[in-house]
Amino acid sequence: MYNNSDRFKLFCLEGVKEISDLNASFILPFLENLALHQGIVNTYKSCDSIESLEESLSALLYADRSFKDYEILYLVFEGEGNAIVLDDYYYTLGEIAEFFEGKLSGKILHFANTKLLDLDEEEAQYFLDVTGARAVSGYNKKVPVYSAAIDNEFFGLCQQYDDVVEIVEELYAHHAAICTTMGFVLYY
Repeated sequence: MYNNSDRFKLFCLEGVKEISDLNASFILPFLENLALHQGIVNTYKSCDSIESLEESLSALLYADRSFKDYEILYLVFEGEGNAIVLDDYYYTLGEIAEFFEGKLSGKILHFANTKLLDLDEEEAQYFLDVTGARAVSGYNKKVPVYSAAIDNEFFGLCQQYDDVVEIVEELYAHHAAICTTMGFVLYY
């Protein structure tokens, strides 16, 4: 079905309360579903502090030989405003942009709805310009449902289409109600 060298690849980084708690992640079953049912190869890493976040991002950028192959970086963190929150520390999207300066060429950075993506056009453009990312996406409405099911659909469409506008059109064509309810947004 899939040629290993042509497989779509995703990197997931999740903020958890305690890395040593093997049951801390609720995203792993969804990642397994991506691999089994959509053929999306994914790598998972968790972090529980700003130090482990920065360590994970550094390892991703400088030590992970697959970094160039990841098409989506999937961030699953709590957050508010334009920041993720980890161990009571706020890490802004501006800081994330500077960390990834020029290194996300052709990649989509996607946030789960555990952190609302609340950017104005200027902030989004700054993020895209600094990182070189193809797009940044997520959700801007707080709902009591986790976004993994629609994230899986989004990732599947990213695997099928190159044009981000076409991806969003297809997502809304098949899942308009949930996309609207959750406030799916994509900046490119």
